[in-house]
Formats: sequence, structure tokens, C-alpha cells
Amino acid sequence: MERRELLKMIVAVTGGAMVGVNVAAYEIKDSVKLSQTDYSSEDVKLFNEIAELIIPRTDTPGAKDANVGQMALVLVNDCYTKAERAVFDTGFNAINTLSHARFGSAFPALNHEQKSNFVIELDEEARIYNREHNLFYVSPTPSGNDNPDLPHYFTLIKQLTLFCFFTSKVGSTEVLRFDAVPGKYDGDLNYKKGDRAWAT
Repeated sequence: MERRELLKMIVAVTGGAMVGVNVAAYEIKDSVKLSQTDYSSEDVKLFNEIAELIIPRTDTPGAKDANVGQMALVLVNDCYTKAERAVFDTGFNAINTLSHARFGSAFPALNHEQKSNFVIELDEEARIYNREHNLFYVSPTPSGNDNPDLPHYFTLIKQLTLFCFFTSKVGSTEVLRFDAVPGKYDGDLNYKKGDRAWAT
């Protein structure tokens, strides 16, 4: 799957263009340095817990297997504008507080059903917020406007999860079909229902 196709998929799934346009050009490394960001290993664990509900492990790896939290938080640190980062940080940092208020404990300590219900509620809240603010498409602000209309923070979490998972080694080689050196072009390739998309 080419990165352009991945970004189109993210638009379709989250209802908004990829926030942090520089993310699309970011070079994905096998080992990214969280120590050079403002985020902690606990933040990575929390992100992975949420991401695993978006892309759970089934007969293929899930978001935790790809450790999407580490890459996502490096991208937020390195590629998001101040305004984008403020939206992300405010929401992300409130998740445990909201979880305590709703269930009496932090998000990672919830059982699977509670986590799932909580994430479904956040997703619905994000959908309503984005619709009410007409944020189905978020355009870059080349004028340097530091206060663009930005989607709900959960939309950002979802976008980062999808992007980081499908550009990870695990996502692109174990979930998508991957051929490091593809053969000749075949415009009439046989397709069987249920075939996985190609990563290359």
C-alpha cells in the first residue's frame, strides 16, 4: 500500500484529512527515540492500550504488537504544530481523569468491556464534535494561522494509530501483503475474496 493510499484510507475511516501534514513525509525508523520527546514510557503504554481497541490482535497482529504508541508520540512531538499538539495533549492527558470519573480507575486498569465501551463513547463524541464543527476535512494552514479548526482529540489518536500501524514493519509485512522486490506489472491479477491489500 502506498502512503498516498494509506492517507486516503485514514480520511475515509476518521472523516478528516490527516492532521500534521508533515507526518506524511516523516521517515519511519525501526527504532525511534522517545527519550528526545516530552512523553514518557507510561504515555506509550496508555496510547497502546487505546490503539489496541482500534486495531486489536486477531489472527493477525494488533496495535500493541507494532508498539504504535512509541512512533505516534514521536510524530506528535516532531510533526504536529503547536495548535495540533495542544488539542492532542489536552485530550490525551484527560483520558485517565475521564476514566476515573466514569469507572473509578485509570484506563489501563479497566477490564476489556469497560475499555471498549469507553473508546466507543469517545469515538461517537469525536464524530458528533467533528460534524457539529464541520471538520470532515482539515486543510493545512500555510498562512501560519496558529489556531486552525482542528478535529476532536480522539480523531487524532485514531489517525496516528492507523498511520503508525500500517507503516510499521508488523503492519506492512504481517497484516498487508508485502513483496520487497515486486515482479512485473500485472493489470489482470487474480483476486480472491478476502485477499489482503498489498503493502508494496
